This record gives sequence, C-alpha cells and structure tokens, in this order.
Amino acid sequence: MQNDPLSLDEIVRRVGAKAADYCALSDRIWAIPELAFDEHRSVAEHIAMLEREGFRINTNVGGIVTAFVAEFGEGSPIIGILGEYDALPDLAQVSGATKPSSLTAGGPGHGCGHNLLGSGSALAAVALKDALAAEGIEGTVRFYGCPAEEAGGGKAFMARAGAFNDLDAAFCWHPAVVNEVLTKSSNAAVWARFSFTGRAAHAAADPHLGRSALDAVELMNVGVNYMREHMPSNARVHYAIINAGGEFPNVVQAYAESSYSIRSPSVQDAERVFARVKKIAEGAALMTETSVKVQITGGYSNILPNKALQDVMYENMRRVGPPAFDEADYEFAKELRKMALTDEDALASVVGRDVSLKDKILHDSLIPLGTDQFELGSTDVGDVSWIVPTAQCQTACFAIGTPFHSWQLVTQGDLPAAHKGMILAAKVMASTAADCIRNPEIIARAKAELKQQTGGRPYVCPIPLDVTPSDLRAKA
Repeated sequence: MQNDPLSLDEIVRRVGAKAADYCALSDRIWAIPELAFDEHRSVAEHIAMLEREGFRINTNVGGIVTAFVAEFGEGSPIIGILGEYDALPDLAQVSGATKPSSLTAGGPGHGCGHNLLGSGSALAAVALKDALAAEGIEGTVRFYGCPAEEAGGGKAFMARAGAFNDLDAAFCWHPAVVNEVLTKSSNAAVWARFSFTGRAAHAAADPHLGRSALDAVELMNVGVNYMREHMPSNARVHYAIINAGGEFPNVVQAYAESSYSIRSPSVQDAERVFARVKKIAEGAALMTETSVKVQITGGYSNILPNKALQDVMYENMRRVGPPAFDEADYEFAKELRKMALTDEDALASVVGRDVSLKDKILHDSLIPLGTDQFELGSTDVGDVSWIVPTAQCQTACFAIGTPFHSWQLVTQGDLPAAHKGMILAAKVMASTAADCIRNPEIIARAKAELKQQTGGRPYVCPIPLDVTPSDLRAKA
C-alpha cells in the first residue's frame, strides 16, 4: 500500500529533504537586509529558488515592483502561503554577538525575523507542491512574496488589487520566542505623514519674519500627548520626526515632517483616533501660521481569527513537536540572556502568558491553544484574513526575553536555533494546507466562519485609492 502523499509524515519528510536549501536562502536574505518597497535582491533570491522548483512567477503584483506570486498546479483548492522579507532601519548587527556590534553603522537589519519568514513560507509551499505533484493531485499552491509589512502595508495594496480574492485558504507564520497557534485578533492601524511648510528667516536678525515648521511638528506632538489621556485605552499612537528642517539652528525651519502610526482594535476605531490626530495637526499649523499636508502612507486591518483552520494547525503543531534545540543552541541563548536579555519586564510579559516559561531559555514545548493574549501590534496579514480564511502560527527561533525590533533579535537571525524554528513552521503550514486539500470540509467550515464574522460585508482597504505604492516608494 502506497503512502498517502499528503500525510503528516510525508509532508514532514519533504520539508526535511529541502530544509537546508531554504535555511541557506534565509541566511542570504539576512545578509542583504532591505527596507520597505526596496527589497529587490531579496525578491530576486526568492524568485530564483521558486523558478527552479517549477513555479510560475507573476511580478509587479498590486503595482508593487517587489511584490510577486509564485504558483504551481491547477484547479481547486487554491492555497496561499504568505511570505515577507523586509528589514528595519538602523539595526545592522553581526551574527552571534552578545553585545551591539555592527559592521555597517546605521544600516538596516532583520529585527523582526522576516528573512526567516519568507524562506520558511517558501519551504512550506515547495513541500506542499512536491506532495501534490508526486501523485498528480489537483490543487494550486501559491507563494505570495509580500513586501513592506513593517512600513507601508504591502499586503493591503495587494488585497486592494484583488490578489487574494480567489484563494480558498491562506497560511502564514512569524518567528518568535514561543511555539503557538495564534488565535486572537490584532490592532488595525493607520500610518500617515504630516508635512508642515512655513517660512525661512534669519533666526537672530529677523526671527519675526519666520514661521517655523519645526515648531508645528513639536506642538503637534504635545497635542497628541495630551490626547493620549482622553482616547480609548486600547488605542496606541506612535510618532517619529523624519525631517527636522535642517542642521542649522540659526535658520527658522521652513519645512519639517513627522510620521505617525495610529492603532486600535478595528479599522473604524483607528480611523476615529486618526481623525482626532489630524485635527491636532491642523491646530498646530494654525498656531504657527504654517500649512500642513497629510498623506496616509499605509494601513492594516485587524485580524479575523479562523477557529476552523486554527484547530487543524494546532493539531499538526502538536504532532510535529517543538524544535529540537541542541546544547550549542542553549549555551548561546544562556550567554545572550546573561549579557543582553536582562530586562525583567520583557521576561515577565512572556512568562505571564505561560508560567512554564519562567525557567526556560528556549521554548521547547507548545503553548495550549487559545491562551495567547490580544495582539497589540499590527500586521497586514489582517487584510488577507478579511478576504480568505487565514491561520497563523509562531515558532521559537529566538531566546526567551528577546525584544522584537532589536539588535538582540538580529544577531540570532541566522543561527541554527532560528533555522530549527523556521523548519517547524514550514512543516506546520504545509501539513495544515495538505489537510485542507485532503478534506474539503475544513475549507467549507472555515469559509462559513469567515462569512459569519464579516456579516457578508466586502473587504474595504484601509489605504485610500489615491495612495499608490509608487507614492510611498519615493519616500520610503
């Protein structure tokens, strides 16, 4: 009797057969970190691997030059596996260090593990493709190369263009410090740039002639700080001054910019807080006799969790088991903990979710289904989840207590422990997708659940139609 080509054992075997190639891909992406909408070399690396595997490539998806879809097979169901590859600014870091050390000061680095995310998702797509091709099973596998998750909402642009409309199910994962299936929602978000224009003047001789754009930026920030006391407690507002008007204090700054991220549990809630932030910006412009231009630069919908898919994903993660960390993995994690992961609050936030983590350095078990908290962060995976049933997992790639968007995470991103977490994620996603192909009833339940959650309302992209990826690429 032949083995079932879609069985868990067969999927695990196929992931293992090609794991080394995709760990190497992850390491290459780690070594060439690229920022949002500029991930050209990372895209080329992914496409080269997937073309070699026989995938058909569709580029420039949603009008984004660094977005692509790789497809294999024909017919239904159509399974999508989502990958990312963008890095973060100012996080360049050497591998395997226990203190900040960079060969490229101020350069980008993979502070959220997206080098692993894209490569692990590609590995899952390839293993699933191989299983279908082995017996000529009908179905379509798609890998979605999704740019600009960190700043711009690449998937939202792709969703707006209809890239996910014909999918039957979608799967994603994220490198983390724990192994779990994500069951809760996330914050929706609106990103915007506030550009103030004033009038230059000599700051000593003729200050009365100047109208300071930098004053407007600072007054806006003060106003938003006062607003924080009077907005919903589950909302978040963050900012960065991205143009302070120059380096010479003896010139009244004629132009200055700030960037804001507004988060709340739903798109509607985020938009309400954003409307108040805009009024504060207009007030700052009025006070300083400057003008302000507001441009939305990105947006994310909140995630709609799908229990039908999560239950299947959790069972597969339970059966596959946690990463098999070895002595070298533990030794480095202990040294990093001693030297650079000493923030008690960061450790407590993880332990608070599962007391069994208190004395662990690396997570070698599985958090029970449904015990994770509301995700205060945001992701454009939420936009996909409004269109197609979507499930996500996290796997342990980093030492417990590692803060995200930090040099401590970057330094672990190409180490063997990170590879082991990535391989686990590929096994879990591919086997869950295989279960959906083998049992169409899973997809039917997942679609019925999504329809109930949305009430049949169509997806509405949080990024206005007049904002294009080209607008953001010019300023990314």
